[in-house]
Amino acid sequence: MFKIDELVKAAGAKLIRPGREMSVKGISTDSRKILKGQAFVAIKGGNFNGHDFIGIAIKKGASCIIKEPYFDDKKYAGDKIAFLEVKDTVSAYGNIASYWRRKFDIPLIAVTGSNGKTTVKEMVAWVLSAQYNILKNEGTQNNHIGLPKALLRLKKDHQAAVLELGTNHRKEIEYLARISLPNIGIITNIGPAHLGNFGGLKDVFREKYSLINNLQQPYLAVLNRDDPFLKNRVFRPDKHPFCLGFSVKNKSDFYVSRAKVSAKELVFWVNAKHAFRLKTVAYHNLYCALPAISLGRIFGMGYKAIAQRLSDFKFPAGRFNLVKKNRISFIDDTYNANPASLEKALDALECIRSKGRKIFVMGDMLELGEKSRLFHSQALKKAAAFCDMLITVGRLSKAAVEDAKICSTGNSKIFCCDTSSQARRLLKDGIRPQGEDIVLVKGSRAMKMEEVLKS
Repeated sequence: MFKIDELVKAAGAKLIRPGREMSVKGISTDSRKILKGQAFVAIKGGNFNGHDFIGIAIKKGASCIIKEPYFDDKKYAGDKIAFLEVKDTVSAYGNIASYWRRKFDIPLIAVTGSNGKTTVKEMVAWVLSAQYNILKNEGTQNNHIGLPKALLRLKKDHQAAVLELGTNHRKEIEYLARISLPNIGIITNIGPAHLGNFGGLKDVFREKYSLINNLQQPYLAVLNRDDPFLKNRVFRPDKHPFCLGFSVKNKSDFYVSRAKVSAKELVFWVNAKHAFRLKTVAYHNLYCALPAISLGRIFGMGYKAIAQRLSDFKFPAGRFNLVKKNRISFIDDTYNANPASLEKALDALECIRSKGRKIFVMGDMLELGEKSRLFHSQALKKAAAFCDMLITVGRLSKAAVEDAKICSTGNSKIFCCDTSSQARRLLKDGIRPQGEDIVLVKGSRAMKMEEVLKS
């Protein structure tokens, strides 16, 4: 994969000890999974330090170690392992991945936004993979470690890449864009996510929009024209990037002219004449389908071929999936939560026709800064207006019950739990949902709301 001298150049490293081998067969940051002949990059994370596992990597057959200056490599002098020294291994890992990406003259599509970016990434990759060999990052490997890992999987037979870019601090999108060199950028929306780290929506917008400012030729942006921060972004024809818009509320390059939700699917028409179907009951997934349709057309696919592909699309786990457990309908929206995504989930729940009760299990939304309690109380007020029962999980949601001035004397009955496991026991042994009931489960990733759905 890399010759040692090439790896030195890519990482911006100093070769402090040559090894037995002149090249490495791959790059790994996980000593548990490293293969013989690979280079081990000793990444330092918040809860671990890869330098502590260099010995294990060598025992498993690593032929090269990339480490920081403080690590003393003298005890491995007799092992004939190549040692490269860098100032920062995380930056070196990104540099190696960027070096590798430059070897492939293929279009790279980058997706970011406050909500829906994983589903958009999966949809775009699914549509394009009908005719092209597509690389995508697995799951949500979208940060300064996950993105380089995805880039290093690029092979000669890949014809395009679709990668999700995530952020929870300033200038992370800019960094990831400079590593991955995207040619096409998609922004799903701008919403109140990670406000504790950004400060306000304008800061979130600047962070997300740095993707567009760092595009490579042909500098193509695909933007949500219904989003207040994105709808008025106008580009002069003689300047890059070039922009295509998608919309559910207004006419745009790709817009929804009509849509209807049934018990099992969402049917909609694009640009007044092209029919599509999705296996979802969530209206907000129109904003995920439109970028996928846009990219299909950009890559030369016909509307019928795109529609056929989307009709077979399976939504990622934890993204408003309707699942049946013991004849009870659960909406699994457990992957994550912020105020905007929660509002959309509640809108969808309210529109679903059900003969039984509507039950909402709400976990805390984290990293929202000084307006956190306000966001939680607003969500509970909205849910209480139509839900038959509310179950809160966590300190913030419990406090919001009082802030929202709602109680069990109205149409909604409210229960407060400390953990998701406690909420599961309450559902199973106390509330006991029936066959006609529908239960929405949602909360931030750290709240482990998927525990509620365990049998």
